[in-house]
Amino acid sequence: MTASSRRLYGGSVYPPFLPGLTLCRAFYAEAVRPLLDEAFPGLRYAAARVGPGSDAAGFDSERSVDHDWGPRLELFVAPSDAARHRDEISALLAARLPKRFRGWPTHFAPAEGPVRVMAATDGPVAHRVVVTDVGAWCGELLGFDPRAGVTILDWLATPAQRFAEVTGGDVFYDGIGELSAVRAALSWYPDDVWRYLLACQWARIGEEEPFVGRTAEAGDEVGSRVVAARMAREVMRLCLLLARRFPPYSKWLGTAFAGLPGVAPIAAALDEALSAGAAPRQAALCAAYEAAGEWQNRLGLAPPVDATRRPFFDRPYPVIDGGRFAAALVSRIEDADLAALPLIGAIDQYVDSTPALCQPRLARALMSAAWPSPQ
Repeated sequence: MTASSRRLYGGSVYPPFLPGLTLCRAFYAEAVRPLLDEAFPGLRYAAARVGPGSDAAGFDSERSVDHDWGPRLELFVAPSDAARHRDEISALLAARLPKRFRGWPTHFAPAEGPVRVMAATDGPVAHRVVVTDVGAWCGELLGFDPRAGVTILDWLATPAQRFAEVTGGDVFYDGIGELSAVRAALSWYPDDVWRYLLACQWARIGEEEPFVGRTAEAGDEVGSRVVAARMAREVMRLCLLLARRFPPYSKWLGTAFAGLPGVAPIAAALDEALSAGAAPRQAALCAAYEAAGEWQNRLGLAPPVDATRRPFFDRPYPVIDGGRFAAALVSRIEDADLAALPLIGAIDQYVDSTPALCQPRLARALMSAAWPSPQ
């Protein structure tokens, strides 16, 4: 590697950027697996880079390398093997992993809070190979173990971001099968839950869609823009749901939305809504609503709904009347308990607090309060 090919990150000189999943897959195959095969022949495990992190989501860039990025992975073993061998495996890797892998440090030093950063070391490697078991990992991340089945309450009490973290990333090897089974079980919502989430998303649009025009008419241009931005966010989440993609949290919402196939006309309409004046703003949002409504009609999840804008009663604000789409979806929900729920949605459709969403026990308690017969 020549000096001219190197780049500077946070005061350290590292190689040119490459996607984290590519780096981690090679790290497992070339550095971790040979040590495990030698020291623990016959050990059954799964190796993956899954869970939180822009690298696991496939959204990492050069900026990402400044924290919680680098040669790392999750190693899943049976609970009994985790109890017996976790410390031994960790010590083996600390002693024998290379100090650098393809030019990137394998040692991670603490930074602020729980954040860790790549750093040079002359001693043992403080690596990021997490040794765990599937049940413990799911319990910490989700608050339930999908291997015991997934209830409707499990689906609704878990933020979509968490499902994206479990089902995203990459599994490099699965010699136990449990991780792959969990990812398959959580790959997407059951149809009734999917209909309910879509209905709630349309209901959110229906609650505020006339306010873009009303605030502008009242001379509140800033307020109109704020409502338009909220509506754009709701449309983006709606489109991700229609495309069977778990909507991520705000940092990656636009990136995930922009990556959807065929979404360019909706994206253009939302861009116009966020940059235009009052009248074009409302019209552009309606164009996005109409396209999303036609998309839903093509899926056949509910009776078709006329996806054309209309006046908001006798006021001069064009709307799609999102409640019509919500009602059509609810009419096709077969589960009686789910159909009886108020249209508030999954936990991350009505709770907008990161500390709440990141605590599974709290999220489940909040969802249970709205659930007529918790499962």
